[in-house]
Amino acid sequence: MSMSLPRSLHRLLVLVAAAAALTGAACTQQSTGAAAPATATRTVENIDGSTVEVPEHPQRVVTLSEPTTDGVLALGVTPVGVVSGRGQSTVSSYLTDKAADVPILGGVAQPNFEAIGKAAPDVILVDGTSIALDDAAIDTLSHIAPTVYTGYAGGDWRTNFTLVADALNLADEGAEVLSEYDGHAETVGSELAAAGLDEDTFSIVRWEGTSPSLILKELPPGQALTDLGLSRPANQDKRGRGHSEPVSLENLDQIDADWIFFGTLGGSSVANPNAGGDAGVEAAEQALATAAQTPGFTSLKAYQAGHIVPVDGSVWTSTGGPILMNAIVDQVQQALLTN
Repeated sequence: MSMSLPRSLHRLLVLVAAAAALTGAACTQQSTGAAAPATATRTVENIDGSTVEVPEHPQRVVTLSEPTTDGVLALGVTPVGVVSGRGQSTVSSYLTDKAADVPILGGVAQPNFEAIGKAAPDVILVDGTSIALDDAAIDTLSHIAPTVYTGYAGGDWRTNFTLVADALNLADEGAEVLSEYDGHAETVGSELAAAGLDEDTFSIVRWEGTSPSLILKELPPGQALTDLGLSRPANQDKRGRGHSEPVSLENLDQIDADWIFFGTLGGSSVANPNAGGDAGVEAAEQALATAAQTPGFTSLKAYQAGHIVPVDGSVWTSTGGPILMNAIVDQVQQALLTN
């Protein structure tokens, strides 16, 4: 479904009324299980500094982006609805063990407003990695339930996660999640340095059909490499535009490094985020076999050294939160220190 308003405004308003009735009745206090007043709310901030009133203890959370879905799951909250991962028909593959049974309410860039209304949320979490600053979409969502805008495309994942935690009244728990990640990254980073890998360079490549793109330093995978003390090639040691950065086949050497983490998103690209297909390691291996047929690819020093590591594209070439970041740290440790 596109991001145009639902065809029947009357039908949507009926769904909104039903959602309000259901969430008001279901609202409970998480810590004690005692019934909370239907009017118990608190004020939280959107990423732009504006404010919104949300339930004091939300019970029916809908997440409309990969970072917000990752964030609520990291906090131990199971949403009542999510959107599919970029380039996938299900929730991001790295989250399936935690959210495989959660209803899909549209695509990452195309939320299904009618399905969201039927889910009867008491709060909706969204950010710029999904519907961006679409005023009409935000307005429609806000008529369904209080909607918190937690981050921008290319923004800091920590800030996004912190606003997610605050929206759920779980700020202390969120701080603990971040502290655990920092300790994890520091420990593995020390192991990598001891092995001399902090002297190498590392590239993150997303293969899109027949051509590559680079994940630079602003996206979570790029930030994870920085947290681990791993260096990027000079041409990649920069922030991008919030998405992968296309590279022409004539400039294929621009993706090279001592090591390449190589993933795919089932043909998804910036212009077509919902292309569908697989994003797992097997898909990356298949994409790598295709890439090897591209003139110049087998001349890359990473290819020559056997240092191209196929990875899950939903983790390495998209966006997310603490679960994604910890997964990257684990996968770097396994690929570079245990193989």
